[in-house]
Amino acid sequence: MQLTQEELKEFNDNGFLVIKNFVSKEYCDEILEKAKVHLEKKEAPIESEQEYMHLDENKITVRRLRQVYDREEIFKEWMTNKEIRAILKQVLNDTPVLTLAHHNSIMTKMPHESTRTFWHQDRRYWHFENDDLVSVWLALDDEFLDNGLLEFIPKTHKMNFSKDRFDKVSNFLDEHKENKKIIEKRVHQNLEKGDIVLFHCKTLHHASKNITDKPKISFVYTVRAQSNRPLKSTRSDYKEVVLD
Repeated sequence: MQLTQEELKEFNDNGFLVIKNFVSKEYCDEILEKAKVHLEKKEAPIESEQEYMHLDENKITVRRLRQVYDREEIFKEWMTNKEIRAILKQVLNDTPVLTLAHHNSIMTKMPHESTRTFWHQDRRYWHFENDDLVSVWLALDDEFLDNGLLEFIPKTHKMNFSKDRFDKVSNFLDEHKENKKIIEKRVHQNLEKGDIVLFHCKTLHHASKNITDKPKISFVYTVRAQSNRPLKSTRSDYKEVVLD
């Protein structure tokens, strides 16, 4: 399977691309069943809503399961899926390498307890020779604005922003005068179970809190171009898998 030239141009122009019905609903349900077991047990390593929002609370609301590659065989199977390799090679223009240091995660928006994910670029904590990285987002169920659908700002992967446009943890500032003009260009596309989204690590994106009564659970992992090496002795210099 490969992208058409129109799809490849859309990704390159906008910094993201939705591919409909890439994964069967039955396969999504298998992943989801395993994910729910780990979420119920709150098995470390995780990121909590309290940690993300810097809240001093005793309760733990799981925001994401980290390091899922080694948790279940079906998680590893999806992250090394052969059907997507040709597509990833197209968008990276190189052999894709699965980087397990970042976005090796099951992401959640828990009903009513989830918090907003602020506008950001994923590269903020990453350390590679360049920004040639792409994330693969799998909707394990339907995703829409009310349950925390990802929204993107097209073409921001081609923009460079000064540090004053971000807060101290690298969130893109909502109230910054120039940022407001950029945020007005936000777009979204509802996802159905089995849809995937490819997005560049510089593309600005965010997600609102989940105001429905049902958890929203998604799967995301990131690949780098083989020529784009992690910087030594950084968090990014971690276990990897070449997807050749």
